Parts: sequence; C-alpha cells; structure tokens
Amino acid sequence: MFYALLCTDKPDHLPVRLANRPDHLAYLSGLGATLKGAGPFLDENGAPNGSLILLEADNLADAQNIAAQDPYAKAGLFADVTIRPWNWVIANPYTSG
Repeated sequence: MFYALLCTDKPDHLPVRLANRPDHLAYLSGLGATLKGAGPFLDENGAPNGSLILLEADNLADAQNIAAQDPYAKAGLFADVTIRPWNWVIANPYTSG
C-alpha cells in the first residue's frame, strides 16, 4: 500500500532543515524501493517549509516508523506530520495499463 507523508515545518526552522538536509537525503536514499518520491513544499518566496514523501509500506505502523526515523523528525523540524493511505491511480509507473 502507498502512503503520503505530509510534513509541515515549524515556523522559523529553516536553519534546522538546512543543517539536517544531508542526513535526511541519505536516509531517504537508503529506503531503496520503499521510497516512491519526495520533495519539499515551498512558501511564496520559494523557501522550503514542509515535505511530501511517498512510500510503499505493508501497513500504517511501518509508514509511521519510517516517518519517525527521518532525521528531520528526530531534529524536531516538523510541527505536524500527517500520514495518509494513498491510491496511486494516474501515472503510476508500478502498475501496467
């Protein structure tokens, strides 16, 4: 099953994001085929202020564990993380047809 992680940064935490970005990217890269896509949300000036992470996991508990182990989460960057099951219908490269 696919899960969308919708992460909102705490206000004025851009330095925390930037300081932990290399570890965050390494962590996501280490997820291998579990990670289906990821990238930051941007404010009106183009500065990152959150994250969207798309995962494939067996269940919600596994997705929650992945989210909790993210260096951004461990550094206290996020004000809120919502994890929602997601049905990838359009332009899904992992299904045929």
